[in-house]
Amino acid sequence: MTAVLFPGSFDPFTSGHEAVVRRALAVFDKVYVAVGVNSDKQYMFSVEDRLQRIRECFPADPRVEAVSYSGMTVDLCRQLGVKVIIRGIRNADDLEYEKTAVAVNRALDSSVETLLLVSDPEHQDISSTLVREQLRHS
Repeated sequence: MTAVLFPGSFDPFTSGHEAVVRRALAVFDKVYVAVGVNSDKQYMFSVEDRLQRIRECFPADPRVEAVSYSGMTVDLCRQLGVKVIIRGIRNADDLEYEKTAVAVNRALDSSVETLLLVSDPEHQDISSTLVREQLRHS
């Protein structure tokens, strides 16, 4: 079985994130959606709420597992036996950020690969930041 890790804060988990998971399921047998927890960061939604939202998007699909973690992403990869991280990118800013993250992860564990999935056009303008702003003003 080939598994992949899709890490992020997912505050909140958006339709763009869901699309990345669905695309990954076309290639991999299992997708771990890993909700990162950073004690220095203030989130709009609790970890439990974020995990629940992911589980609601894939209620009957055992190939998707929502987990939470703190610490380094490559450490979670080792713990789960995963050798591939996937990330969605919407634009050049995302690409620049991900290039740095890839370099850090490779320096920590060169056996872990990262695959970048370019967002579908209908999801390129969706961001968790934008969704949070809309929620604050609704």
